[in-house]
Amino acid sequence: MNLIECREKLDKIDSEIVRLYEERMAVSEQVADYKLKNGLNVLDRNRERSKLDAVKALTHTEHNSKGIEELYNHIMSISRKRQYDIIEERGIKGRLSFMMREKLDTDGARIVYQGLEGAYSEEAAIEYFGKDCNRMHVATFKDAMSLIDEGLADFAVLPIENSSAGIVSENYDLLTRFENYIVGTQVISIRHCLAAVPGAKVEDIRDVYSHEQAIMQCRDYLDRHRSMHAHSYKNTAMAAVMVAAEAERSKAAICSEHCAELNGLEILERGINYSSKNSTKFIIVTNQKIFLKNAKTVSICFEIPDTTGSLYHVLSLFYYNDVNMSHIESRPISEHPGEYRFFVDFEGNLAESSVRNALHGLREETVNMKILGNY
Repeated sequence: MNLIECREKLDKIDSEIVRLYEERMAVSEQVADYKLKNGLNVLDRNRERSKLDAVKALTHTEHNSKGIEELYNHIMSISRKRQYDIIEERGIKGRLSFMMREKLDTDGARIVYQGLEGAYSEEAAIEYFGKDCNRMHVATFKDAMSLIDEGLADFAVLPIENSSAGIVSENYDLLTRFENYIVGTQVISIRHCLAAVPGAKVEDIRDVYSHEQAIMQCRDYLDRHRSMHAHSYKNTAMAAVMVAAEAERSKAAICSEHCAELNGLEILERGINYSSKNSTKFIIVTNQKIFLKNAKTVSICFEIPDTTGSLYHVLSLFYYNDVNMSHIESRPISEHPGEYRFFVDFEGNLAESSVRNALHGLREETVNMKILGNY
């Protein structure tokens, strides 16, 4: 056959494939009806594996066997998504566990942050809740999460990501360990200073103390000053307090200008972080399952089965439901070496049907899926 004849034959085959596809989808909807009436899950992994083995056995070459497996993986994935649609259309979606609010109740709220006065976390708390907010500080991020989990504080302010140094991995992990939820965010511009006791000069400094994220953000500056040795500290503010207490000219802290002033330190150099647009995003966390009416970002985490294409099929749920995924991060699961937990942010509100439909599919097709918040 010539090319034109080949294309004409392909067109006829494609028309038949489309007809059969639509016929198959109609039967899939009947399957969905049966599953809904009998309380069965949409996803049946054993049945799908059996079907894949069966269609592969019908092929005559290894190449076609692999191709038909990929094709039927797609077909069954689309079929499941249609069944999730039917569940949403018929209102069989269960009660929303998160409650919508017009605004956060912050009157008299107790705000907790990690560090000391002058820490960037305190600045974020003031920006979000106001300068007169009732705030307190604790030594660790875990302490902050524990206080709101126990009801001893109403909101925690925690750094989650820096534009230069990346994620604060500890706080990602803590979101999975506590039943606390994100209800807001606050972005703070970061402008680190090198601060030391009065009278010290840049050439005097031998040891520099700060949080590991701040040290990373100032790596270029420290690389240009080879005589300075960086030491990780719990918090920028705590580093400033220690440098002030030690009162040695050879020691300096990387901290904010406000923090340096609070502790009576002299600023030797300003803006030593390598990016002038450096900023840190903080999350506002509470122990209540609530979201604001105008919330537009959903954060979730989940694990996936260790099977070929499982992540691909999970992510396709966002595409199918016209939901825009804005961020994905993976973290190793400490109790299961070699396995990973995924953190995903996507646009939407928990009250929207497209979001609810995507979440329904995600809950069925992932392991330990958790909604971390809508904000």
